[in-house]
Amino acid sequence: MADVESRLAALGLQLPQPIKLPPNVVLNFPWVRIHGNRAFISGHGALAPDGSIATPLGKVGRDLSLEEAYHAAKLTGLAMVASLKASIGDLDRVESWLRVFGMVNADESFNGYPLVINGFSDLITDLYGKERGAHSRSAVGVAGLPFNLPVEIEAEVAIRT
Repeated sequence: MADVESRLAALGLQLPQPIKLPPNVVLNFPWVRIHGNRAFISGHGALAPDGSIATPLGKVGRDLSLEEAYHAAKLTGLAMVASLKASIGDLDRVESWLRVFGMVNADESFNGYPLVINGFSDLITDLYGKERGAHSRSAVGVAGLPFNLPVEIEAEVAIRT
């Protein structure tokens, strides 16, 4: 089984610090909920290395280019992997990425949602390989996201208990 931490280092990637929510924001749910051999990962957005919300913010197709949104989806993946590590310890406990739901805060003229969420899917496949990283996926456009995030993604993974 591939060592995910080694893959991160080989790719020159670093997991961000835990999310730092804006002042006065309280969220009453866990970032990762373990039930049996499943980890349900709550919706995440892109984080800067220090755990703050990454910029740019806004609508894809108006405030962000496709390339910037793809990068935001990749950063979102790193944030999710960081939350998963905090919850389960060893990232190699992930047996399979099962399901991904990606939301893109899109201008009404933009419809390349799958191309944006590819930033996430490409990262997960690079880290976990084609067999463990392959996942079912939806990518949709939405009128808005919390904190004006360009991308929010949630997922479900199978883990070794």
